Amino acid sequence: MRDHVDAEVRSRAVRAALGREPFDLLLEGGTVIDVGTGLLRNLDVGVVGSLISSVHPRGARQDAHLRVDCSGSYIGPGLIDMHVHFESSMLTPGQYASAVGRRGTTTVFCDPHELANVAGVEGVRYCVQASKGLPVRFVFQAPSCVPPQPGLELSGHDLFASDIAEMLSWPEMAGLAEVMDMLGVLSLDDRMVGVVSEGLASGKLVSGHAAGLSPTEIQAYLAAGIESDHEIFATGDVTTRLQAGMTVELRGMLDGLLPDVVNGLGALPELPSHLVLCTDDLFAATLLRDGGLDHLIRRLIGHGMSPVRALRLATYHAALRLGRPDLGLVAAGRQADLILLSDLDGFVVTSVYKAGTLIARDAEMLVACQEAPSTPPLDTVHLDVVRPEDFVLRVPLANGSARMKAIDGIINTRWNEVDVDVLNSEVTVPDGYLLQAVVHRHGRASQQVRIALVTGWGDEWTGAVASTVSHDTHNLVVFGRDPRDMAVAANAVIATQGGVSVAKQGYVVSQIALPIAGILSPLSAGEVASAQDALLAAAADAGLPLGALSQPLMQVFASSLACIPGPHLTDLGLIDGTTGELFHDAIVS
Repeated sequence: MRDHVDAEVRSRAVRAALGREPFDLLLEGGTVIDVGTGLLRNLDVGVVGSLISSVHPRGARQDAHLRVDCSGSYIGPGLIDMHVHFESSMLTPGQYASAVGRRGTTTVFCDPHELANVAGVEGVRYCVQASKGLPVRFVFQAPSCVPPQPGLELSGHDLFASDIAEMLSWPEMAGLAEVMDMLGVLSLDDRMVGVVSEGLASGKLVSGHAAGLSPTEIQAYLAAGIESDHEIFATGDVTTRLQAGMTVELRGMLDGLLPDVVNGLGALPELPSHLVLCTDDLFAATLLRDGGLDHLIRRLIGHGMSPVRALRLATYHAALRLGRPDLGLVAAGRQADLILLSDLDGFVVTSVYKAGTLIARDAEMLVACQEAPSTPPLDTVHLDVVRPEDFVLRVPLANGSARMKAIDGIINTRWNEVDVDVLNSEVTVPDGYLLQAVVHRHGRASQQVRIALVTGWGDEWTGAVASTVSHDTHNLVVFGRDPRDMAVAANAVIATQGGVSVAKQGYVVSQIALPIAGILSPLSAGEVASAQDALLAAAADAGLPLGALSQPLMQVFASSLACIPGPHLTDLGLIDGTTGELFHDAIVS
């Protein structure tokens, strides 16, 4: 797959390379970062239309309609983000493009499974249509697991092999998105065998999600035809996967792992070509304040990786993985996706070109990010008003004490047990614990409020957080100790057809409305980022711990991930993501 290039443009590029006509654009006086060889070279870059026409010795040519002095700058290929759920930014495709394009990302390999879990194939069609013509290239993957763990959770739609085949037939689709139903793959479940088979039959990429798999299970997962993983949670995960031949999409979610990763890569005789970079899930606030792939590259450099190697992972290796010989290298015949850097070691991007057009300078977009006509999914929160009594944990015991299962930890969880006091069948929440509630919001099941005791979330909760952003099925999730605050927060997001809210002492203190599928805002990137910052401050004041993640609210959003090993609470009840068990009763004795 390549971007279409008009035959006359290519002919002009040939003539310009031979000196028979001028370039449209000449970047002169800079240092080209040759990520193919690892060399820094004193070369100029001539561009015709959307193509690089010539990369030649500095000063050899001056004939161009536009000459740009790049003295003191480095010229590199545009960044390629190899695993993205743009929905996690809470931005629509156009605003997401504006957030990442200004920082040097020119291509995103996008898995819209958040939209698919809410709105099915039509949700995917919406973002494919909306992304057309944007100044950042969206390359899509067909969501493979909707819901990710059937029988343990219920989303807005169920997608089967026939739906996957339909999406993979679209020209915008370059592969099958992360296969999260690891239990289904390893047990040779008919549904997952069919889904993966469609991906393989398409001849396109098949991406994975191998969280917590043992080395033996990784072998079986690869044997099923799945090629990649981004779920790096522990020291050694990167090495284990690379040595198994699995493509690693390295993300920066857990910064504490990066020093060991960099040291491990530095000890290898070769830099594996099946190692690429990705951002996965980032807020708009993070993208605008810190950056996306550029921020990850800066951290890798800070931990000791050479800047050229770090850039190679996000460009040349990514293009190889995508099967895009027209991307990832400053070389003739490639798309003129280029970045200029004033500081290579600090990885400071000053200008961004997409297909030969200057789209950003000094972290500000210069072109409009106008979305193509599309139909966003609205009115997707099918919930009635909830009451404080709905968030009281009850057990089939009138009075006395009971021992209950509880969830210990944030995302990486384990089972715990705790003794509780019971009065009139109502559980008194023990010190050090709080309540997590999940409610199905897609209208396909009853509005039963599932409640669990959780610990490891801090001891100072004085409010509640509610969200219809709850990966991956995006049901309503609520955290708190006070049923009144939990109901107030929940009703706030129900009233806006989705969103995130924080309540304290019976009042909403911060909120963002997300009326598009209950997960996206129609506002600008800047407005969404400001709202996210306000939400985080309010949530921290209400008791949310900062935790290990760079985005603490993501702890709430990821708390119900049934595809992550360990216990979690979903809209169907307490589940174990390791064993695939669903527990209808939390009472131990």
